[in-house]
Amino acid sequence: MWQGDRPIYLQIRDLIIARIIDSETGTQAPLPSVRALATELDVNPLTVAKAYQELRSSGLVAARKGVGLYIEPGAAAALLASERAAFMATDWPRIRRRIDRLGLSAADLFEAQDA
Repeated sequence: MWQGDRPIYLQIRDLIIARIIDSETGTQAPLPSVRALATELDVNPLTVAKAYQELRSSGLVAARKGVGLYIEPGAAAALLASERAAFMATDWPRIRRRIDRLGLSAADLFEAQDA
């Protein structure tokens, strides 16, 4: 499950970000407890805590005293914009070069999608 080239806490952070964007957790929804997520992912609770701290530092989630962590309003929209910008700047140029190198057309791509 985990990729060896990136720290696990960053991969967990990315998993939570994907869940927020995919609306598996709604605005102001609680995040799973550190222990619950650690059990779900079969990782050390300290690793999950570090991922959560990354999300808190970026203002995407906030702690409610005695209750847990909650997704901040607007987090999903901010994450979507950020992820789109990162894709267009980093992933798309590489993908586009490969498409061009292989001589694929838009019709080829859409046809393969429907198959």
